[in-house]
Amino acid sequence: MFNCSSLHPVTNRELMAHLRKLMNIRIGLPFPTLMGAETELILKSRWGIPERLEKSGYAFKFYHLDGALEQILMNS
Repeated sequence: MFNCSSLHPVTNRELMAHLRKLMNIRIGLPFPTLMGAETELILKSRWGIPERLEKSGYAFKFYHLDGALEQILMNS
């Protein structure tokens, strides 16, 4: 069993900035952080790097956020 994460984690603020840029949207409405999530996830920042996943031979298709978001937006 693996906990998965990105090779290059970003904050929610960075994620939303990249998404707005790719979608050509200038502003976004604020979104309450992790609605309904466990308190620990909200209060403590977790930055995991998938070292064990990489060592097991997993190959990431996208190494950076923009490539992954572009793929998602093209298919939606």
